[in-house]
Amino acid sequence: MPTARSTLNVKNCVLASGLLIAALSPCVAAAALGEPETSVQSDVAQLHGSIKVTEHASYRLHEIQLPSGTLVREFAGSDGKVFAVAWNGPTVPNLRQTLGRYFDSYVTAAKAKHSGHHHLQIQQSDLVVQAAGHMRAFSGLAYLPPAVPSGVSVGDLH
Repeated sequence: MPTARSTLNVKNCVLASGLLIAALSPCVAAAALGEPETSVQSDVAQLHGSIKVTEHASYRLHEIQLPSGTLVREFAGSDGKVFAVAWNGPTVPNLRQTLGRYFDSYVTAAKAKHSGHHHLQIQQSDLVVQAAGHMRAFSGLAYLPPAVPSGVSVGDLH
């Protein structure tokens, strides 16, 4: 009979494995973190998604609804660069595309042992990734701390 601890270890392994598999699979693309927001429109066309853009005081929010049901939110500052990407839905976006040049840092940090059994938390000076979920219910946020516009709360990006 499995113990509570072995059940938590299995859940932790399943979550970490699922996030890494999703990161390496080509299922969903989005504009890359730190790149110009002009790439958002080409991604919407390629994904057959629908987009809604909302202007905020310090940034523009691009919400892309994918056919899979996943909602990808891309936050672009007044400099025109994507400073944060968030997602929630039944699939994880292609994190290689979403994280762009930060993907390798993410993979290296994700392979390291973490605390917690239901989420992944990576905190570096230039990249923060928070991801959680289970089959058909994933969510996450990746952002560049130095690029977050003044006056924007990270809590508002979820």
